[in-house]
Amino acid sequence: MNDRIREILSWYSSENPGVRTNLARMLNHGRLAGTGKMVILPVDQGFEHGPARSFAPNPAGYDPRYHFQLAIESGCNAYAAPLGFLEAGAADFAGDIPLILKCNNHDVLNDERDPISAVTAGVEDALRLGCVAVGFTIYPGSSERTTIYEQLRDLTLQAKEAGLAVVVWSYPRGGSLSKEGETSVDVVTYAAQIAAQLGAHVIKVKLPSARVELPEAQKVYQKYEIPVSTMADRVRNVVQSSFDGRRIVIFSGGATAADDQVFDEARAIRDGGGFGSIIGRNSFQRKKEDAIKFLGTIMGIYEGSVK
Repeated sequence: MNDRIREILSWYSSENPGVRTNLARMLNHGRLAGTGKMVILPVDQGFEHGPARSFAPNPAGYDPRYHFQLAIESGCNAYAAPLGFLEAGAADFAGDIPLILKCNNHDVLNDERDPISAVTAGVEDALRLGCVAVGFTIYPGSSERTTIYEQLRDLTLQAKEAGLAVVVWSYPRGGSLSKEGETSVDVVTYAAQIAAQLGAHVIKVKLPSARVELPEAQKVYQKYEIPVSTMADRVRNVVQSSFDGRRIVIFSGGATAADDQVFDEARAIRDGGGFGSIIGRNSFQRKKEDAIKFLGTIMGIYEGSVK
C-alpha cells in the first residue's frame, strides 16, 4: 500500500481494521488503484426513476449482470446498486469488484416534495453478498430529514461494527428549498458537512452552482469573499466543508450530458481537490464499448494521462 492510501486511511483512525480494510479495497482497486481517486458505477436508477427511463437507451442494461461487467471491464473502483441487482450477479462476479449495497431507495410513482426513502436492505444483506460498504441517501431540507438522519445513524452503527464502510448520497431537497437551491454552493456544502457529521466515510454530492441560496449564507460568502466563480472553486469549497478534505468526497454525474461537459466537470473535480466521480446514466446508457471508452477518459483525467 502506498503513502497516499495510508494517508487517506489515517483520516479514519477511530474506525476498526475492518472498515479501513474495506476502504482500502476500494481505493486499491481498478485503473485508479493507489491514486487516491475513485470512479464508481452506481445503478440504482431502475428503482429511483423506473426501468424504461433508465435502461431503454441501452437495453443491455435491463440485465443486472451487464452492470457488473461494465464496472469490471472499465476498471471502476466499485459498483453500487440496490439489493435485487446485487443479488442477481454477486455470486457470478464474486471477488471481481468491490460492491456497495444501496440500503434505501425512493420511487417516483408518488414524487413527494419532501421525500423520504424506504429502507430496502441492511448490513446482514451486505455481508451475505460480500460487500465492502453500504450506501444510504439522505435528503437535507426535507421535512422528513430527522427520521432519515436517525435511520442513517442506526445503519452506520451496525455497518461500522461489522467492518463495512459507509457511503452517503447527500441530496438537498424539500419544500423549503427552491429547485435551483438544491444545487446552490452553500446548500451543497452544507449537505456534505451533514453527511460527514453523521459518520460517512465517503460522501456523494451533486456538483454545485455558483448560486448562494440562503440569505444568511450570502452574507458570509460576501463578507469573506469565498471564491465560487469557477467549478473548481466550488468543488474546493465542498471538499473544505467535508472536514477540510479529511473525508472522501465524490461527485454525481447527474442526468445524461454531452461528453465534453462531463470531461470538463471531471477536470474541475480534479483541480478542486475532489476525489472522483460516481457516474451512472452517463455511462450505462450507452453501448458497453462506448461506455468503457467514456469512463476510460474520465479515469485518464484523474490519473493525469488525459489533459
